[in-house]
Amino acid sequence: MLSVKVWIDAGHGGQDSGATGNGLKEKDILLALSNRIVSILKTRGVGVEVNTTRSTDVYVSLDERANRANAWGADFFFSNHINAGGGTGFESYIYTSPSSASINYQNIIHGELKAFYSRYNMRDRGKKRANFAVLRQTKMPAILFEHLFIDTPADAALLAKDSFLDALALAVAEALAKALGFQIKEEIPVPSEEIFYRVIVSSNKIRANAEADVAKAKQCGFPDAFIDIYKK
Repeated sequence: MLSVKVWIDAGHGGQDSGATGNGLKEKDILLALSNRIVSILKTRGVGVEVNTTRSTDVYVSLDERANRANAWGADFFFSNHINAGGGTGFESYIYTSPSSASINYQNIIHGELKAFYSRYNMRDRGKKRANFAVLRQTKMPAILFEHLFIDTPADAALLAKDSFLDALALAVAEALAKALGFQIKEEIPVPSEEIFYRVIVSSNKIRANAEADVAKAKQCGFPDAFIDIYKK
């Protein structure tokens, strides 16, 4: 079975901080979000391969972003960005002269993330088209997503939360899976270790003495007192 190859693009990086606001930098949030998406696709994706523009805080030019994805043979390019300018909400972009595949993928992915953002009552700013370099120079269908506004306090408050980025990353991964035809496995919860604290009131070598101590403990209001036998 052939895998679909997905490229995750974290915008900006290094000396290019992107937009800033409310104590946040766009490059940092995009790196955190993109790394989460990559991790989900690598560990829980079935029928998908994933690669990324950057996994650390480094600068990558627009040309290089597209060239790397093209050279790798990506089937789809997903670019993460955060908006600025005093607005609110989310929006998506495909190239000004898109393929039918790009239009179809945008419809599905935008719709899935609209459902996610509706949980937070965030405005849908619409499906748009633009002559962005990463959309123009990539040879595969590509979409650029603007996740909220970094300079709007309510939006920034969400972007600053790890729990929100975790949820958004999963929503993106699931949206990609629906659009591109692969699967995201259910996460198997790791059982937490149960810890019990035992209270010991005495220790005896003679059974009768131990039984007497248990009787006294029960008389004092400890009905669960019992004898635990052990050897050195």
